[in-house]
Amino acid sequence: MRCAGVGDMKKPFPTISALALLAAVALLLAAAPAAAQNMPIPSVSLSIGEGSGEPGRVAVVMQLLLLLTVLSLAPAILMMVTSFTRIVVVLSILRHALGTQQMPANQIVIGLALFLTFFIMTPVWQKVNSDAIQPYLNEEISTQQAFEKASSPIRDFMMKQTREKDMELFIKVSGGQKPEKPADVALAALIPAFVISELKTAFQIGFLIYIPFLVIDMVVASILLSMGMMMLPPIMISLPFKLLLFVLVDGWYLIIGSLVQSFH
Repeated sequence: MRCAGVGDMKKPFPTISALALLAAVALLLAAAPAAAQNMPIPSVSLSIGEGSGEPGRVAVVMQLLLLLTVLSLAPAILMMVTSFTRIVVVLSILRHALGTQQMPANQIVIGLALFLTFFIMTPVWQKVNSDAIQPYLNEEISTQQAFEKASSPIRDFMMKQTREKDMELFIKVSGGQKPEKPADVALAALIPAFVISELKTAFQIGFLIYIPFLVIDMVVASILLSMGMMMLPPIMISLPFKLLLFVLVDGWYLIIGSLVQSFH
């Protein structure tokens, strides 16, 4: 007779352990529905006081929603009524004219445009702060008066940079009458007129910037074609010359100085 070894005695144990595990899982699944019935279900409710249906409280809620919407659009609105549009468009055209693709990076271009915008708009912000924000914080004027006093310096800045032709376009489209004085122009017509005027000015400056670099591209392309190097991209040869020209004439000084002086 062969005696059972240690290895033969260990074979039944995995089967017994698996059966015990399955039995425990079955008991847990059977007890889960009963426990779920006794467990309280959490609920979420949103209400504004007991009289949330009153017209006054509904008006307050609508005002809060409108305020949050305006705050979410505030960065875009501030960019549209400042010098940011012209600066960022000119810097983007300069980058394409140089042919450096993504150099400087978008973050550098936008950051430089923002700091130049802060520098140019500093007198306007100081006037807004002294005439509107500080009196309003000291409870010397009402909200409506603060808005009118704050929009006045910004309106004056936009009026100086807006072409009369663009302003007449939006006044005509809106169906309004020609205002007797600049202060009578509605912001709804002044802001888009200011934006398209800034875009036109930016493209004019960009065209002047593009010309010398375009001449270099044409000269390099003509030389390569005359030498029979038709498979060599001209941008590879013209890029170093364009960078050299830009550095020799101190291009950043000229362009940034011209941009800042164009608002004065």
